[in-house]
Amino acid sequence: MPILEHRSGERRTVYSERLLDHFQNPRNVGDLPPPAVIVEVSNPACGDILRLSVRFEADMAAEVRYKVRGCTASIAAGSALTEWIVGKTRGALATFRPAVIEEAVGGLPAESKHAAVLCGDGVKALLRR
Repeated sequence: MPILEHRSGERRTVYSERLLDHFQNPRNVGDLPPPAVIVEVSNPACGDILRLSVRFEADMAAEVRYKVRGCTASIAAGSALTEWIVGKTRGALATFRPAVIEEAVGGLPAESKHAAVLCGDGVKALLRR
């Protein structure tokens, strides 16, 4: 059920309650100190930037933090991503698909699907480190 409409010119974006909750109450914001793995990815089309910090214990993500410079959807998606990553092994991280984020935030409007793709880019960058 949509609860917020954002109008920009003639475009209208409708966000779900879950997306707005992640946006208004973001989880796991910040950076982790070394030896955390830190990656930063960006979407050149929209300019959004996602920075992930993950502390692994053995092969499992024990702690995750993020920062986003971007739109409402990217901020919410980053928050949802951190919740998904915690407790996952590198093998489980390799199963990530953007649909994971879309489901976690209660759906994304077509113009905001780039936020889930940005999260996917972040996970891929993590796996390369």
